[in-house]
Amino acid sequence: MRPLGRWVLQAACAQLAAWHAQGLGALQMAVNVSALQLREARFVADVRQMLDRYGLRSGALILELTESTLLDDSEGALRAVAALRQTGVQLAVDDFGTGYSSLAALKLVRPDRVKIDRGFVQGLPQGIDDATLVGAMFGMADALGIEVVAEGVETAGQRDWLLQRGGHLQQGWLWSRAVPAEDFEALLQARAG
Repeated sequence: MRPLGRWVLQAACAQLAAWHAQGLGALQMAVNVSALQLREARFVADVRQMLDRYGLRSGALILELTESTLLDDSEGALRAVAALRQTGVQLAVDDFGTGYSSLAALKLVRPDRVKIDRGFVQGLPQGIDDATLVGAMFGMADALGIEVVAEGVETAGQRDWLLQRGGHLQQGWLWSRAVPAEDFEALLQARAG
């Protein structure tokens, strides 16, 4: 698992650096990080080395961590998070709202972003409970100065509801299915041209 995680991180950094070199904009790349990686003694040094090797600016790399990853070994996780912040990476809490301690994760880690789990977005705009919970998540994040990304946006109704409430960062099939790097590059070039 650890060698695979390191390879994914390196491949992501290399691809991001290539896109930057092609002048395709000030892109950011988000990479999921497992609890095993975060606990690895050399993980922070590996991240720092990759940022230097590929010449990535501060904030270009976002590491996505689940709530459970952050809270399973909170003392060790907090040390790793503090060290990662010094490297200039941004941190995101992925699948926000699905763990038992979402508020604790916000308080302890103070991430740059939270990604609202698609399970809450699926019921929008009709689901009253989902709408109430997503609205509360937006309110908490805004009060703490944390960006919000809504995951799993698949319909125009979901998109519009989120936009009306300030949810400008969205991901999901409404925007694009997962595509290979070459196809993504073509989309960027078309948008820039």
